[in-house]
Amino acid sequence: MALTAHALAIHSGKGVIHFFDPSSSTNDEPIAAEDIAIAREILNLDNVRRFQSASIAGSGIYADDGRQAIAPEQPEPLALRISAVSGEQVSEVDATASVATTQTSSKSSQQSVTSSPPSVSTATTIEASAPVVTSEHIYKYVTSLWAKLNELAGRQYNAFEWTGSLKAENCLFVFGSNAALFSQAIAQAESDDIFANAGVLTARLYRPWLGAKLIEAIPRSVKRIAVLEQVSRKTTKWGPLLIDVLTSVKSAVGGVETIVGNQLGYISSETVVQALRGIFQNLTSEKPIQNLEVGEREAPAKNSSEHEYELEKPKLETAYTKILDQLFGERAFVANSLNSENAGVSDTISATPEYGFGALLARKERKKKFISEVKEAAGSGRFLTETPKRSLAKWVSSADDAKIAEQAAEEVISKLTIDNSRTSRALLENKAFFRKQSLWLVGSDAWSYDLGNSGVHHVLASGENVNLLIIDSTPYSERAAADANRRKKDIGLYAMNFGNAYVASTAVYSSYTQVLQAMDEADGFNGPSIVLAYLPYFGETDSPLTVLQETKKAVDLGYWPLYRWNPENENKGEPNFSLDSERIKKELKSFLDRDNQLTQLMRRDPLFGAALAQDFGTEIRAQQKRKAKDAYNQLLEGLFGAPLTILFGSDNGNAQSLAKRLGTRGRSRGLKTAVMAMEDYPVEDLPTEENIVIITSTAGQGEFPQNGKPFWDAIKDSTELDLASVKFSIMALGDSHYWPRKEDKIYYNKPGKDLDRVLANFGAKRLTEIGLGDDQDPDGYQQGYQEWESRLWEALGVANVEGLPEEAPPITNEDIKLASNYLRGTIAEGLKDTSTLAIAAGDQQLTKFHGTYMQDDRDIRDERKAQGLEPAYSFMIRCRLPGGVSTPKQWIQMDDISNELGNETMKLTTRQTFQFHGIVKGKLKPAMQAINRALMTTLAACGDVNRNVMCSPLPTQSKYHREVFASSQKISDHLLPATSAYHEIWLTDDDNKKTQVAGDAVQDFEPLYGPTYLPRKFKISIGIPPHNDVDVYAHDIGLIAIKGDDGHLAGFNLLAGGGMGATHNNKKTYPQTGRMFGFVKTSEVHIACEKVMLVQRDYGDRKNRKHARLKYTIDDLGVDVYRSKVEKLWGQKFEAPRAFHFDSNVDTYGWTKDETGMNHFCFFIENGRIEDTADFQMKTGLREIAKVHKGEFRLTPNQHLILSNVADEDLPALKKLMAQYKLDNVQFSGLRLSSSACVAFPTCGLAMAESERYLPVLINKLEACIEENGLRQDSIVMRMTGCPNGCARPWLAEVAFVGKAFGAYNMYLGGGYHGQRLNKLYRSSIKEEEILEIMKGLLKRYAKEREEDERFGDWTIRAGIIKATTEGRDFHEGVAEEESDEE
Repeated sequence: MALTAHALAIHSGKGVIHFFDPSSSTNDEPIAAEDIAIAREILNLDNVRRFQSASIAGSGIYADDGRQAIAPEQPEPLALRISAVSGEQVSEVDATASVATTQTSSKSSQQSVTSSPPSVSTATTIEASAPVVTSEHIYKYVTSLWAKLNELAGRQYNAFEWTGSLKAENCLFVFGSNAALFSQAIAQAESDDIFANAGVLTARLYRPWLGAKLIEAIPRSVKRIAVLEQVSRKTTKWGPLLIDVLTSVKSAVGGVETIVGNQLGYISSETVVQALRGIFQNLTSEKPIQNLEVGEREAPAKNSSEHEYELEKPKLETAYTKILDQLFGERAFVANSLNSENAGVSDTISATPEYGFGALLARKERKKKFISEVKEAAGSGRFLTETPKRSLAKWVSSADDAKIAEQAAEEVISKLTIDNSRTSRALLENKAFFRKQSLWLVGSDAWSYDLGNSGVHHVLASGENVNLLIIDSTPYSERAAADANRRKKDIGLYAMNFGNAYVASTAVYSSYTQVLQAMDEADGFNGPSIVLAYLPYFGETDSPLTVLQETKKAVDLGYWPLYRWNPENENKGEPNFSLDSERIKKELKSFLDRDNQLTQLMRRDPLFGAALAQDFGTEIRAQQKRKAKDAYNQLLEGLFGAPLTILFGSDNGNAQSLAKRLGTRGRSRGLKTAVMAMEDYPVEDLPTEENIVIITSTAGQGEFPQNGKPFWDAIKDSTELDLASVKFSIMALGDSHYWPRKEDKIYYNKPGKDLDRVLANFGAKRLTEIGLGDDQDPDGYQQGYQEWESRLWEALGVANVEGLPEEAPPITNEDIKLASNYLRGTIAEGLKDTSTLAIAAGDQQLTKFHGTYMQDDRDIRDERKAQGLEPAYSFMIRCRLPGGVSTPKQWIQMDDISNELGNETMKLTTRQTFQFHGIVKGKLKPAMQAINRALMTTLAACGDVNRNVMCSPLPTQSKYHREVFASSQKISDHLLPATSAYHEIWLTDDDNKKTQVAGDAVQDFEPLYGPTYLPRKFKISIGIPPHNDVDVYAHDIGLIAIKGDDGHLAGFNLLAGGGMGATHNNKKTYPQTGRMFGFVKTSEVHIACEKVMLVQRDYGDRKNRKHARLKYTIDDLGVDVYRSKVEKLWGQKFEAPRAFHFDSNVDTYGWTKDETGMNHFCFFIENGRIEDTADFQMKTGLREIAKVHKGEFRLTPNQHLILSNVADEDLPALKKLMAQYKLDNVQFSGLRLSSSACVAFPTCGLAMAESERYLPVLINKLEACIEENGLRQDSIVMRMTGCPNGCARPWLAEVAFVGKAFGAYNMYLGGGYHGQRLNKLYRSSIKEEEILEIMKGLLKRYAKEREEDERFGDWTIRAGIIKATTEGRDFHEGVAEEESDEE
């Protein structure tokens, strides 16, 4: 059967699984060894060689894909004659094939296995015109193989094998390791046994399921069949046999009356008879029980004497050992590694630190002995040539100098290998000693409980040159409980106190680069070294996201500071201590104070002074609350009137704004008002309040906002609060349609309703009924708020107060821009303020125009708040890079910026440019200057201006691409803001001398934009047919390049009014596709774009930013009116649009060659994140490629990267580097290759759910379904965003998930594969379980029902699953899941 499986794989081109359990043959008689000639003839090795040597050309999403199994290319099976019948290959099989098999397949099996092959496209798969291998082909191949085996070896096999009497009425259907056990028991049965004379049916060919063969194998006398389905095996899970048998037998004409399913567990020879009696008693009863369990559910326990105390390395902790391997390769030697060869010593003992330390000392002694052996060999003359002697002598002379010896090692090994004498071979057996070995002991944080017995003390006291890697896995969230009974020592402090050791504290999920640096320094340190490695996890199944979040909390709050301590630095005049994170804990600070290290560090880097001076854990939040409230009460003492305390819980700022405005109005009415966040209020004061008002918004699935949770947690389960003297009122803000399903209506304003109920239960009296603000009202929440506020003033007796002051109108973005003095604001002053990591609120709006957003790390927001710290503010910087083209030198410069000034990662965005995260305020200006030195800029990468102009990278038409790319640069430069504020703020030194390189703006005048710039952001993209990889319909202006008859660029079709932003459940907002305005010549395209933008500047909505994009302006005015205004301003008319065609909007991966003979490779960069991990050194690999690459890099609009313009002579070197760093792999599923996601958590302030970090996880869980349904290579455009603002352009995807709340998404279907049609809401607020259930059902239906070349999005519309969205204003109409207004 193994030979059959191997041969079938060769002949069919399919993967073949051979189920085999050695225990099934334990009691069989041994057979003679196979004849090698038979194996060669069966396998047909000549055909194997022919396929392996064939080169397959390909294009599309899999540019270098392998051979697809198709019927016409199959080799002749076993050299039998092949005849062509109706375009298919049919094997003429020997007529002596088994009588238990037939020549036709059953109807049911044909439906399940021979359905029409999936459609393919040049955008995603290798084209194959011949039919795909079907079940009919598989059956013909396997019967041919068995016929040949019968002829050559005398062994006969059939698809289904019958054992037993041909007159049996009862049959047992089973296959696997228990089949022989049951057959033997039935054969030995006594005549009065209930299972005597029964038959046993087993399957040789399980998939494809051939129902007709099963029918023929069952004798006509059989009336009852017991199907034994193996549901719990050691290594296998069997398929749904009962369904297979039922489908086949019930659809056939025969005498079978009863089919009963049984769940088969573990059966032994001692229990098989009892099991058979139970099976057949049930089978022959009047009402058999289905799914009767037979045998033991759990596997028998292993022999404890053999497997007790077996050690395992935790899977997650391999991250650090992988880095050791990457850094030191063959030089790395881990003395106490598991499964190492230690003769006569158990794994338990050999893995201990004491044994490992001894092994390292022995290793060093062995190295000394080896040097003596080399000296002797160099002078012995026992070589075949003289060359090895000279090399050995050179190596011995420098054996004590690690660097020189390392250089000489390669030459020595090479010479000895060539010599190949007995002496050479003996030395090569220990060739590892020619190199300086990096000696390591690896342990866990368990060593920190007893430093004396763990081996740590022994290593430090010895002074030996030994490295310890100690992995601490205690999660930050469990740090207190972990040390409840035993005190955990700080190994780092212990080692530093010795004074002779190198010490580093690292965390791979915080700084990969710092881990590399620490390990490299430890290896180079002459003495004991200890590298403390943090890898927190709760269990082996934890996701990398969980580990990342726990690491960030621990590092940011000082629980696990990152640092390096090197005593040798004193000899260099450098500080011993280097801090690589911002906060340190109390014990470490005390040590540094004693050694005067902290003072030196603070002098060297004053920016860290404030953080370093705080003792970790001393911030007592309750005291801060008390002090703040008492101070405020003192201020109110001089006021008259009733007291009014106003608390707010706010996520997006609405509740906070209302609370502050309410407080101002209360004071003007003579009330003593105090306003604070709910989390800042000391709950123990609640019973003393006279009047208290709480305004809270609704977060997530009916949850409190982050700054409201502590208050709610403190009161919800309290049994001591007595509020009989307190009067209160609640104002709740929410969206009645945010959770549209009827069963989810309870989430509408749930926090406010819960507060109202609980406070009343504590005896408090309502000032007025709860107010409910609803975003669905015409004026949003304001309508409900105004009614509630009026009732509140009446209840407090201050409704009719005369002489109230006029309230100043709220400051808008338009006010901020107008007052900014052409984007200056107070940005320069804010950068110099070292008291905070933030900048002023108004400046936060202005810095967007400069290409940077202020963000905070939301993963650690709560922990920092609990410590009394401000959020971990940092900045995102986005470059302006027209067309996404970068030189290799620029790539290296961007890599340097991310390493030295950012968070060591880069993001390739959907706007075809570089983006950096984690840049703290003090490094913001150096980062801007570094970008400018790279001849790039960030000006107008964000903000209410024209942003980065995108252009299709299209590597296959390089000359044409250069012409189109030139237009993108021209448009970008033409629409660039003219303010000199950018240069003044970012490109000057401390003495205000300008250092600009990429620009020389000298005046403050905006001829295009004016002082208030545009109403909202403005985006332009250029698509080059047939690839719409830029999503040309999704932008304010979409330009479609039109090639002239001469092959050169003639001009562009101009689309206007596309845009992706929307707001959940607000039907006044919607995504929109661009509308065709007409054709523009190349020479005029930048002017046409300017005029379209200027009409938007003058007519766009500046009062409502949610209605300010160009798409709404065009919809309000009408396409014809807007076009006429553009033409009037331009002085020309648009020509009639030219014909064009799009067939894809995804990237083409792998190698391609352009018309000039240059080569291009498109890398798959999942969601655009460039970073190094322990498993995949992507960032390092791309940097190494950039060092030698002579062409350019092209960033794609789908967040991927093209290595462009590679000459043939440079291919070998680049391919070698790509293979070394695993960058040449593009063989992922079509779904993964066609996916994209925005950043979302933890840095985006607008994110409601995960996106970039979650989409790969979701695709992992869908890929098994994709494989099962034959869709692995089918491109289905799937996109995910954390909010509805649409950065990853989800509204054009065939399937999209848009974040609604943490872990919950709206699902959209029906987008056009070419990016030409918007999708539509299919399901609202669904979580992973529902997503998987829905997607698996849809994918299965799509695989079966689709027509030739039909895309997933098109199929969902044709199948009636979703209605087509004809344009943006139709987006909310006819959704699959209508929203209900019922409460």
